Amino acid sequence: MKISRKLERIYTVFKMSKYRSITIREAMRKIASNAYVIPAIQRKFVWRPEQIEMLFDSILRGYPINSFMFWEITDEKIKQDYKFYSFLQNYADRYSEDNPDAPTAFLNLPFIAVIDGQQRLTSLYIGLNGTYRYKRPNKWWSNDEAAMPTRRLYLNIKQPVKSQIDNDKYYDFRFLSKDDLDSLKNDNDLWFKVGDILNMTSISDVNSYLISNGLLNNHFAMDTLVKLFSKVNNEEIINFYTETEQDQDKVLDVFIRTNSGGTTLSFSDLLMSIASANWTTLDARNEIKKLRDEIRQYGKPNFDVSQDFVLKSLLVLSDVDIRFKIANFGKSNIRLFESNWGAIRDSLLSAFSILGELGFNDSLIRAKNAVIPIAYYIYKNDLSKTIVKSTYSKEDKQRISVWLTLSLLKGIFGGQSDNILKSLRDVIGKNSRPSYFPLKEIVAAFKSSPDKNYTFDDEILSGFLHEKYQSNMASLILYLLYPEVVYKYGQNVAQDHIHAKINFTDKAKFDSIGFDSKDIDFCKNEDNWNSVLNLQLLSELENKSKSDATLEDWAKKNGKTEEDLFVDQNIGFKIVDFKKFIENREKNILQKLKTIVTI
Repeated sequence: MKISRKLERIYTVFKMSKYRSITIREAMRKIASNAYVIPAIQRKFVWRPEQIEMLFDSILRGYPINSFMFWEITDEKIKQDYKFYSFLQNYADRYSEDNPDAPTAFLNLPFIAVIDGQQRLTSLYIGLNGTYRYKRPNKWWSNDEAAMPTRRLYLNIKQPVKSQIDNDKYYDFRFLSKDDLDSLKNDNDLWFKVGDILNMTSISDVNSYLISNGLLNNHFAMDTLVKLFSKVNNEEIINFYTETEQDQDKVLDVFIRTNSGGTTLSFSDLLMSIASANWTTLDARNEIKKLRDEIRQYGKPNFDVSQDFVLKSLLVLSDVDIRFKIANFGKSNIRLFESNWGAIRDSLLSAFSILGELGFNDSLIRAKNAVIPIAYYIYKNDLSKTIVKSTYSKEDKQRISVWLTLSLLKGIFGGQSDNILKSLRDVIGKNSRPSYFPLKEIVAAFKSSPDKNYTFDDEILSGFLHEKYQSNMASLILYLLYPEVVYKYGQNVAQDHIHAKINFTDKAKFDSIGFDSKDIDFCKNEDNWNSVLNLQLLSELENKSKSDATLEDWAKKNGKTEEDLFVDQNIGFKIVDFKKFIENREKNILQKLKTIVTI
């Protein structure tokens, strides 16, 4: 039967498969010559020595190590728009974790970028051609041999691992230093440097080594070394698929899809590659890493922001389209980002600085995009140097604090926040000025939004009052109720049980108080004694000194009035009147919150 030309063409395409296989030796040669490189979108190398040892053990045991995906790059534009790195050969915790830039001369030739398999290939390269340094447990961090000795991968070819647990390694691969080798010298072990297998070009070299070390009668040694030689030098176990498509959008999709099995690649990883390639005087990756490290100095617990957050901030503060699209990271925008980087960086640092000062921390601000409008306000009004000073307007900082607190309480930044950020940028851009964060204008602008408004009804506010001690919601409500305490003490504030917790958790103490029988269930209810209803903000020092003192004694000693505690004049401070105290306080706090949120 005659085969159609169309079917023949399809069959020919399948015959010309993009799947290939090479030996580990060949892969190592290509890595060493920069024929294989790493695109900047890839994460840093993160495998620990144990993972590398297990990889080599799997190879010797004939286990599959999964396929790899490569990208053959021939397009000159892609070479210009992306940044590429050489493989890491000598790894050191903290001191040598970043890949070096790929030499420009090699990038003038066609080359392969590793899309999927960087961790495995780097592990093979370090194990065969490199070193791995990590800190000794009894030493301080120091970039020297005493604290972080140079270790190479070795294999005990005389005997397998003496004891196995579940699926632990069978072959005794270990990263060892010179001192380790000296301490392990004995007649039962022989530690073969794994990289030396690359110096053996034929099985006769293996035979010569076995003879010279008196191992011809050791079947395990013979079998192990022959197997290592074969796995590295002869067997084509590096199976890979090569993508030759030069359409960057398609290739970016390949990046995301092929990394979805592990920690999914963020689109910002891809955008960072473009930014890194186009910043001319600064290194985008290093600058953003440094900024993230600097932000961590603020807050208790310290603020921690992602790369996505910084890239989104670049878009918002630069007054360009804020969507994560390749078009928005073209060369013209990236030049804008780089030229304004100093001011953008300072604005972000100032924003986190004042938020730390106002008592916010990483736990309270889960939606970090909520900080971007504050940074935009600082950037737009050139406030980065003045807003952090003690002389800056207290009222303006409190407006910022109230806006952020209300935004977090209402979940304004939940879900997709691009539209929210754009609207806030518009309002702040049109209505702000130095020392005037436009709180009222923002509330008014969002009034008509069905789900992203700043309206709080009685039911919502009442629910907040039953939030438990140390919860995020309780903290935010207390920030609204005690702005002066927060402004004065910042991170050094503490939540305090007005009537001491021990009165309700210690049965003997509880029984000795003599609560009215009809109030017992109310007083036992944690919603009443362990919620905002029975909480106040104090300085950490004041809270510590209060300890389990009775409210009566503490209030008298510290001059605290009923007004300070949000209760009426006729309400006593005696613990026996706890039910009356809480019910009256709930009424007054609710009224106070209504006043605060009505802007």
